[in-house]
This record gives sequence, structure tokens and C-alpha cells, in this order.
Amino acid sequence: MSLTVLAQPPLSGSLGFNQYGFINTCLKSLVIDRFGEETWDKLRDEARVQDTFMTYEVYTDDITMQLVTEACKMLDLEQSVLLRQFGEYFFDFCKKSGYDHMLRTLGGNLFEFMENLDSLHSYLSLSYKEMNAPSFRVEKNNDGTLLLHYYSDRRGLCHIVPGIIGAVAKDFFNSTLKMDIVNQIEEVERMGKKEHIVFLITPVFLDKDFSKRSLLKKSQNPVQKNHWGTVRSLIHPEKDKTLRRFEPVYPDNLCIDLKTFCNAFPFHIVFDEELQVRQAGVTIQRIVPELQTRCGQLDQYFTIQNPKVTFNICSIRKFINSHFILRTKREIMPMAWKERPMLELRGQMIWMPLLRCMLYLASPLLRSLQELEEHCMHLSDIAPHDATRDLILLNQQRLAEMELSNQLERKKEELHHLSKHLEEERQKTENLLYAMLPKHVANQLKEGKRVEAGEFEECTILFSDVVTFTNICSECEPIQIVSMLNSMYLKFDRLTSVHNVYKVETIGDAYMVVGGVPILMSSHTERVANFALGMIIAAKEVTNPVTGCPIQIRVGLHSGPVLAGVVGEKMPRYCLFGDTVNTASRMESHGLPDKIHISPSVYHALRNKGYQMEERGEIEVKGKGRMQTYFLQRNLKVTESEIMGLLVHNTDSVRKMTHSGRDCDSQLPQYRAALKATQRLQKGDSCPLVPMKYGDSPTESKPPAQFIDPQKSSITGKPRDSESYGSLYSEKSSLDELTEESTPNKTDDKKPSIDKRRKHVHTRFCLLF
Repeated sequence: MSLTVLAQPPLSGSLGFNQYGFINTCLKSLVIDRFGEETWDKLRDEARVQDTFMTYEVYTDDITMQLVTEACKMLDLEQSVLLRQFGEYFFDFCKKSGYDHMLRTLGGNLFEFMENLDSLHSYLSLSYKEMNAPSFRVEKNNDGTLLLHYYSDRRGLCHIVPGIIGAVAKDFFNSTLKMDIVNQIEEVERMGKKEHIVFLITPVFLDKDFSKRSLLKKSQNPVQKNHWGTVRSLIHPEKDKTLRRFEPVYPDNLCIDLKTFCNAFPFHIVFDEELQVRQAGVTIQRIVPELQTRCGQLDQYFTIQNPKVTFNICSIRKFINSHFILRTKREIMPMAWKERPMLELRGQMIWMPLLRCMLYLASPLLRSLQELEEHCMHLSDIAPHDATRDLILLNQQRLAEMELSNQLERKKEELHHLSKHLEEERQKTENLLYAMLPKHVANQLKEGKRVEAGEFEECTILFSDVVTFTNICSECEPIQIVSMLNSMYLKFDRLTSVHNVYKVETIGDAYMVVGGVPILMSSHTERVANFALGMIIAAKEVTNPVTGCPIQIRVGLHSGPVLAGVVGEKMPRYCLFGDTVNTASRMESHGLPDKIHISPSVYHALRNKGYQMEERGEIEVKGKGRMQTYFLQRNLKVTESEIMGLLVHNTDSVRKMTHSGRDCDSQLPQYRAALKATQRLQKGDSCPLVPMKYGDSPTESKPPAQFIDPQKSSITGKPRDSESYGSLYSEKSSLDELTEESTPNKTDDKKPSIDKRRKHVHTRFCLLF
């Protein structure tokens, strides 16, 4: 068991005034074990407390009470029930922390155990100076029941006591108890009001013999009997039986003289019911010379530090089971003590009924050799038989171990924060990497593996560009171009998350998206089609810096097979290869402003799925010959808000939002009105992203097929020029190109057959990545 765990105060802290981190850690462990870590995280946030508590750090009651209050609300439990459960759990927590043997040795039965709780608290206070534990006083009743008096400076935590005492009785003494509050009062003591709770402890079986047996009888085997004890019982059975019936024999006269007694117990004090000092040890007389007169009262020389009671004989007798700590008053000390810390005595009060006097048998309360030096005292000032000598030396080593443990715990906490921060940074890095490459590809590259090219039999590719982008670049400042493109791409990037499509690349004003790669999905055509409709709507919110009007874009779609793989080692990119890429690019370059130009394969995939499409007719497509193409106009089954991934509240203005089925040219007014109505209902500036629902459930997977021949996967090509990219790098304006597209373009390129396309999957687009 580590020093950190072994140095915790068992039982006392849960009932004490100042609480060390062990108590809150136990409460955290209880919530996590019984209700889960998510419940603790929520409870911690509601109570506004930290997640980790230091072992030797002293925390105020407010933190614990906030946790208890919020836990009662969250778990719908009464405070008494929760505190009782905490008491039971705290006892088990202490046992697991290494205090099992210490607690078992407090007493042979439950009565002795409770009677010695104050002694345990007094011992622990040597190491835990800030601990202010409650006090316990136990009484026997004639019927075998017990009365437990509980005194505490705090109110409302008395229900922890039945949990702890019940768990002790069940585990140590094999008894089941019933504890009822029979009296609850407030007593005014020196430090203010003190809560006084009286518990009636009764076994669950009301048989009188059983009561006495379970509460007052010695535990059968609290400590395992050693070998020689067993041997003695076998050789001298009668003697062993006599010892079990042992009764003390007292002498007729005290065989010790007063001088020897005062030297043997140099720190004892005898005082009567009026607190008049009648006798004192020799060392305490030397330190407090006023005691030699024996004409003053004890409260003139000392104050009671613990327990926090009024300095009179009644209060002392009430807490007679407690260890009393008395501190000398500075005004009555000699001049040599004016600059020293005041001496504290810790000892036991013994009432002598025949003499009607109280014997205070004490020793100096010194926790370390440093305190011994500060008081200008020596070990020789303490009686040789007094265990305080050994306690000072042992506690010196214990304090050193506690300091080392405290440093280790702080280092552990620092490492925890650093690890948490490192995990956050790692997550940011991974998110950035996953934004650049598919997840399974990025993971393979991180592991140093070679990423094989994979063939996808069916996917949908989209290209878009800005109309008259060349003219805009020639008439605007570069910063304006960057701002315009950034505004547009941010809207497009958001749409990729709404429809779960993969953004391949952006070059200048060109934007490339693919559906069905690298995540296989059957609805890739619908996703890309809805994404294209959203692009047309979103582009109308981006302003042309030249004209001040919304920009216009052209969009082209095509479906077919592709080969996908990673190109390059420095700044690797996930690229698509194949004739499908060329055809999708041709659809974009031969399109019209604010129109979605689709190929026959896309048309057939979207037919009978709720999309309205318009036939364009046969046109001459460069490198493909004459093709029958179409324009995608709207989706009749969903609203614009669903396509844009907006959260629509149930209001009249939003409910009347038009479907995306209107022609793209007429969608802007309705979209703006719906968007403004939606944004007014949002709490923040940014609208929450609502992914659109599709019939399939795509999953991240490896490429469906690997391109086996490495030689064939080494693909070369040329950068996309004005012929293959439309307006990008074109010396002519986009309007000129649109004018020319009505006349057939003469080209030497021949349309390859399907078989030939699948064998020679290459494109001029790839090297731009």
C-alpha cells in the first residue's frame, strides 16, 4: 500500500470539521462505483468543484456539502439515505486503504470500539493538525442496549454515524444493529453551539441475551491467537480458564510516596471540582512556576484546545473519554517563554470519586524534534517510561514520509494534467490529420505502413468553380479574393459534414467532392446531389467583391468507378484516378451559372427518387464527343433547411419554409428568410449542424479492393490546364467559354471504351495534389 493511501485519517475525517482530500476522494469513488463515471462528471460540474483532491490538502465543508446536496438532487435521494450509504462505503474504503488492523484493535466489542474512537482521533491529530474530529461518548443500558452520544461542530451530518457503526458491527463483530435518534439538542460550548445527537443502538433481535452477546461480549477472535498462547492453554487449561475470569486485586494502602509519584509523572495535575490545583508534577511546575503556589485555578494557567468545551468540571466529565489538550497561557509564563510557542499537554482525565478530584495524566504534545527544539526542551525532560519519547522519533520519520508522499502526489497530479493536455493536443493533431486524409489511411501512415491503392466500383464526383473568377482576380486585391474564397469554402465544408461526403481538394476556385469514397455507401449519388443543391444556396450568401452581388458557381456531377490512393511522401494527399474524374470535370466546365450539370449516369441514379431534373439535350463534350446531359433542379422530398443542415424550430415562419424544389434562381429569398428566422432562435452566432438522414449507414472501412500491380499504380499525368479545368488558369473569361460551348468543339480525343477506361485509369488532375 502506498504512503499516500496509508496516511489517510480513517473514520475521523468523515465526521470532522476540517476535511482532508481523502474524504472527498471517497465520495468521488462512491459515486463512480455505484452510478458510473459520467454521473460523477455531471455532479462535479453541477457542484463546481475540482476533479482531483490532494491527500494532505485541507478543504472546507462547503465543497463536501455542495457535492452531497447536488448528489441528492441528481440521484433523487434523501440526504439521510445518501449519508448513511456514504458511511457504509467509507468504512470499506478505509479497510481497503490499509486501516483494517488498526480499526480491529480499537476494542474487543462494539462498546470498547466506540469508547476508543476519541483516542484514535487524538493519535491521528499528531499527523493531521487541521483535523477537528467529533467526540463520542457511549453508555450501557440495563437491557443490553447502548446510548451513543455524538458531538459535532457541524449540523446535518449525523446520519453518517449509523452507516459507519453499522458496517463496523457487521464486519468486526458479526452483529446487525438498529440505530435510532432518541434525542437531538444543541449545547452551547466555548466555541459556540455544538450539535449533540443521542443514538439508541439495539440489535435487530430483541432477545436480551443476544443483545448483550453482540454488543458487550468480546469478539471471538479479533486478533489471531499466537502459538505460545495456544500451547499455554493446552498445558495449563485451569490457569487459562482463571485468566478469563480475571478480577483485579487492589492493595489496602498506596505503596508509593508523593515525591516519587510527582517525579514518575512529571506532567500530571490534580484539581478539584472548583478547578483548584491540588497537585502537579515536577516538570510542569518548572515550566509553569505559578503551579507551585497551589492557590490558583487550573483555567488561570491553561486553556482547553480539544475537545472544544467549556472549562468546568461538568463539561470535562461529559467528555472524559476524550484526550484533552491543554495549552499554557502566555501571560502567566516566565519571560524566557515569551518568544517560544506555548506548551501543549495531551493526556487523559481520570475522575477520582472518593477524593472528588480529577487527575490529568498528561505528556507534552510534541510532534517532531523541531518542535522539541522550539520549546527548548530535551528528551530527558520526558519520563523514560513515557511513550512520547518514541512517538516523537517515530513521528519525525512519519512526517518525512508524509512530505515525500505529498510531493509524489503533487507530481502525480501535475503529470495527470500534462497527460490530459497532451491528449488534447494529440486529439487536435489527429483531427487535423483526419481532415487532410481518410481516417484509415492516416492510421496506416502513422504506423509506417504502405497504403495500397484501392478500386471503387461506384462513386459520385462533384466539381464546382466560380463564374468569371479570372475577371474577379484581375480587378480585386488578393486579400479580397482570399476572403471571398474562405467565406465560400467554410459554407461548403459545413455541407460536407451535413451529407457525409469527402472533400478531396480545393485549387483556386475549384472545389472537388466525392461520395462513396473512402466510405462505402449506397446513397452516394443522393448525398452528392443534395450537397450540390446546398452549394447553390450557400453561394448566394457570398458576395462578389467586384459587383457586390452574390457570386455564381457552376457545378458538375458524374458517377462511375475510380481508383483511390495516396500520392507522395511529403504532404501526401488522397487522390482519385480514372475517367470518372475527367467526365465530372467536363460536366462542370460545360455547365451554366447557378446550374447543376449532371451526366446520364447521375440522371439514372436519381430518377424515381424524388428529384426534379431537366433535360439539356445533346452537347459536344470535349474528349467525350456528344453526350445527353441534364440539369438537377430540386429535391421534392426535403426542405432547404434539411439540405443546409439547419436546426428548424417549430415556428410559423420556419414551418412555411419552401422546399428545395424551386428553381435555384428563385430560392434565395425563401432561404434568406428561413435562415434569419432560424438564426434568431439560436443562442449563439453559429447554427448547430444537423446531419441529414439517409437510408444507409456508412462505416469507415479499408478500400474495397487493392490495386495489385504496383507498376500499374504508378500513374503520371500533367497539371490541369485551361482546357480541362474551364475557368481555372484560362486566359479567356468564363462568359466567352459559355458562348463557345454552343458550337461543337473539334478535338482529336476519342471516347475510350468502357473496358479501355478501366484498364487505363488516369487523369491529368492527379499531380495537382
